[in-house]
Amino acid sequence: MLKRAFNADRHRYPSLRRLAGFTHAEIDAIYSRDIQKWLLIAPLIGVLTGLVITLITTVILDTVWARVLPFYLRHHWAIVPGLVVGFFLTGVIMQRRTPDPNEHSSEEIIRSYHERDGAIDMQPFWWKLLAAVTTVGSGGSAALEGPSIYGGGAIGSWLWTKLERFGLSERDRRLMLISGAGAGMAAVFRAPLTGIVFALEMPYKDDLAHEALLPSLIASVVSYGTLTAFLGTAPLFGFESGVNFRSADLLWSALLGLGCGIIAMIFTTWFRRMRKFVVNSPVSHTKKLMIGGALTGVCGLLFVTIYPGALIPIGPNYEAARMILWNNYPSGELICFAILKLAATLFSLGTGGVSAMFVPLFLTGGALGRTFGHLISAAHGLNLYAAVGMAAFIAAGYKAPLTAVVFVAETTGGHPYIIPSLIGAACAYAISGESSASADQWLHEGEPGPGHEELAHAGDRAS
Repeated sequence: MLKRAFNADRHRYPSLRRLAGFTHAEIDAIYSRDIQKWLLIAPLIGVLTGLVITLITTVILDTVWARVLPFYLRHHWAIVPGLVVGFFLTGVIMQRRTPDPNEHSSEEIIRSYHERDGAIDMQPFWWKLLAAVTTVGSGGSAALEGPSIYGGGAIGSWLWTKLERFGLSERDRRLMLISGAGAGMAAVFRAPLTGIVFALEMPYKDDLAHEALLPSLIASVVSYGTLTAFLGTAPLFGFESGVNFRSADLLWSALLGLGCGIIAMIFTTWFRRMRKFVVNSPVSHTKKLMIGGALTGVCGLLFVTIYPGALIPIGPNYEAARMILWNNYPSGELICFAILKLAATLFSLGTGGVSAMFVPLFLTGGALGRTFGHLISAAHGLNLYAAVGMAAFIAAGYKAPLTAVVFVAETTGGHPYIIPSLIGAACAYAISGESSASADQWLHEGEPGPGHEELAHAGDRAS
């Protein structure tokens, strides 16, 4: 009855008819992108990702590495054989339980985003997470970001298969994939803003995945909240930071950024070359990893032999980050740590270890940053230059300058150092060119990065 009356009034009053048509058009325009679905989907991604990352964090840090590290520090002779055994287990898992042992972690997520419409094979999901436990938990020079990015991205892709019948598109699966990856980063580092920005920057070297903003924002905040409900909210690598920096510090930050960018460019170039060589090698995947484990162990053994103590350049190294930030190590020890950390990362991940190198780059930049502070006699700004070095190395290595700065600020609590870190990250990003640790990042939307096809074909031949 009301509808008939309203229609009658519309015919009786032309102005009402025009107003109704105008209002309907405005509402259609306001809701044209159908973004309200993310209010339901993104929290699901966030909760599931947060629970899985809580499990991974607890198993690797609190169960495995909490026992392995003290044993290594008490019995240096066990470092090399321990890593060989751990990497042997990783090789067996990846070779026998996954369709392609060379595809895992963040690389699989980026490649799926660009080439497979966000589809992830879930059959080896838990096996790949177990391989990350054996890689990192035995002392591989990597941390928890690899399984966290992969775990969150895979969860987002899997959830799409369960909700597709409700009208989700192929594009939605890609957005759910990288939103899950960002949620994994947000949870594992207790840094929600880092997860949001990472989801936008991850697929490209010089572009952003703009449409992922809303789903990644919601998923990252929810995953962060889920993990911190179990493990707390304290910054992982907190350090004391002053609120003042001098104008000269900005110039020094730019110089430090340029230096870190050049070193990161050299490292990522050699990493990509080594990765190509290893993928093409006819040696079995397990043997490759055992060699990598032995060489990683040598790096750790060499350092603790020269500098006995609790600092060691292998493993997830959360404790090393705190040591570098809180203790005043001499420059020689910091430089040695940085060199052996990069070498251990090259051997761990270059031979097929399952994880990623965010924390290794972070640590290397921090060690070099504090060394730089010593060299210019900036005792007041050692932590400032540590923060700049951290951001610069990540920006150059992963082509994610905004993620780098936000990551350093959130995980260390060094928010007053954002401006110098931005300058250092920008300089490192610019001078490192298109060099990246990831072969699967594209330059822009629709434009694959240099070296992408070459490494992809190498992986096909190895398969």
